[in-house]
Amino acid sequence: MQTYHTSQIRNVVLLGHGSCGKTTLGESILYATKTITRKGKVEEKNTISDFNKEEMNRQFSISTSILPVEWKNIKINMLDTPGYFDFYGEVESALKICESAVIVVDASSGIEVGTEKAWKLTEKEEKPKIIFINKLDKENINLNKLIDNLRDKLGLKIVPVTIPTGKEDSFKGFVDIINMVGKRYNGEYCEDVPISDEVQEEVNKYRDILIESIAETDENLLEKFFNEEEFTEEEIRDGLKKAILNNNLVPVVMGSAINDIGVHTLLNMIDNYLPSPEDITLSNIEINNQDPFSAFVFKTISDPFVGKISLFKVCTGKISKDKEIYNANKESAEKLSNIFIMRGKNHIEVNEIIAGDIGATTKLQITGTGDTLCDKKRIIKYEKVNYPQPCLFLAIEPRSKGDEEKIGISLQKIVDEDPTFTVERNKETKELLIGGQGNIQLDIAVSKLKNTFGVDVDLKDPKIPYRETIKGKSDVQGKHKKQTGGAGQYGDVHIRFEPSENEFEFQEEIFGGAVPRQYIPAVEKGLRESLEKGVLAGFPVVNVRAILYDGSYHSVDSNEMAFKIAASLAFKKGIKEANPVLLEPIMKIEILIPEEYMGEIMGDMNKRRGKILGMEQKEDGSQLVIAEAPHSEILKYATDLRSMTQARGTFTMEFLRYEEVPHHMSEKIIEEFQ
Repeated sequence: MQTYHTSQIRNVVLLGHGSCGKTTLGESILYATKTITRKGKVEEKNTISDFNKEEMNRQFSISTSILPVEWKNIKINMLDTPGYFDFYGEVESALKICESAVIVVDASSGIEVGTEKAWKLTEKEEKPKIIFINKLDKENINLNKLIDNLRDKLGLKIVPVTIPTGKEDSFKGFVDIINMVGKRYNGEYCEDVPISDEVQEEVNKYRDILIESIAETDENLLEKFFNEEEFTEEEIRDGLKKAILNNNLVPVVMGSAINDIGVHTLLNMIDNYLPSPEDITLSNIEINNQDPFSAFVFKTISDPFVGKISLFKVCTGKISKDKEIYNANKESAEKLSNIFIMRGKNHIEVNEIIAGDIGATTKLQITGTGDTLCDKKRIIKYEKVNYPQPCLFLAIEPRSKGDEEKIGISLQKIVDEDPTFTVERNKETKELLIGGQGNIQLDIAVSKLKNTFGVDVDLKDPKIPYRETIKGKSDVQGKHKKQTGGAGQYGDVHIRFEPSENEFEFQEEIFGGAVPRQYIPAVEKGLRESLEKGVLAGFPVVNVRAILYDGSYHSVDSNEMAFKIAASLAFKKGIKEANPVLLEPIMKIEILIPEEYMGEIMGDMNKRRGKILGMEQKEDGSQLVIAEAPHSEILKYATDLRSMTQARGTFTMEFLRYEEVPHHMSEKIIEEFQ
């Protein structure tokens, strides 16, 4: 593949709901540009885009894949992203490095949650975009209703630029409203045909909307529009490009990816109207060829054959192989031995990669996703991707005892590939926890462990880190006396136990040397060690004050160990007599939902023993619900919220405090742990 100038590059992310046809569209684009001679199909597990085992077996995209193609005199890097919400981190990283987007809509399903999310993401980032309405060859499609819904729900700047001719099986083409010409797909390309009378009225309607939208981009055009003067073709094209680049107009192209209809027109639209990397600034990344080399690493792939692959976008300058580069995040040099571009899983060797283009390399030692690579003469650091935080955690256990070390190394490779996937060891429950966006993501991680790394594991709900405390007071004696032939052991303490505001307080009120000074630290140590395991169910004990006020000792047999044991005996006895209770962690939850789900969310939170603390309306009309609930009640909230809101709701949670567990539940928990 030849090297293209920055102005000839288009980086386009494919977005949309799961199963809307993004991967099929990518395959059709590869075929239309003669990059491949035979199209693959998702159901036949032979597409260029879905190439790993998990994607082929499940028949949906799990990670972003890059499909570079050459069209006329430009290079288009299509980034095919997953439609399932468990993998939205992939969408975030692809959006970070692409100047524009194509949102794919299934004509038979209409506006789905994935459509709404793609729209919101691109609007937030002010990305120029095209909507591709796919699957127009399906039955019972009401296109006028769909377009009205798109304009009503997403905005009036959505304007069709093609109108289909024919329906269902007879759908073979459309009218290009920009150039006012009919198009019919003949099996290889779209040929020009006359505009039929039956669609002329509809064509005129949307042509008027298009012209009015273009007129609003320029004062001179607006004056011509009001004077009812005709626009020249050049004025229409220039005005349309300006409107799309400023995100004031979103053109809609109609087609059928599986039958290659509308794909050539889409490619021409990308060529003529979507921005090159020179045309637009991405967050804090301004693309140019003049400055020394810099690149942003947006994705990491763990390949079982070649090792770690780092995918990057060159932001300034250019890079060639066998260069020493600098990792600005790790503050260390890296050797770049090889560079290539990826098409699916295939590596295409190149001599250099210039600003605006996307490349890859292998075997970088310290570089990870989100790092900036640059020339040491001009150190620069780009903003990392703001990935969603994990909201579902499960405990993971290897089935074979010898696999503990292997599982740790394997999980780290999955974390390198997917920054939204986390691994942490809970010091208290001693469990290894994996976290992610939902069940599918965690299930796929387990499949990868087995199929890629040869480790069998089980997933289960994590243990809740309960606490124990006391509500009453007690006054007890702890006495340890042991005589075994030689020197014995003797320690005797009298301790009062009572509730405290602090996690643990130790006081002593010894008079007359009842417990010698040198043994008092041993008493405190014995108590502190005993705090780790309570008397009810073995959970850590908190908010206790222990007052050592009396005791006795033996001049020969007393020692530190004896007093330490005496203190632990007093602890067990004293806590039992001071009305011990179980405490549970209470979490603060912030739930972002469309307003129509408010009632259901509030009712559900009450069932979970939760409390609504407040509500806040956001600018887009959604509601932020602030609540608190016991941790045990929201372990699977990620899955339940997705179900209640058709995946429109999101939430974050953090630890708030501990509260007493209701008595009827406490008995059950204690019984389980005993």
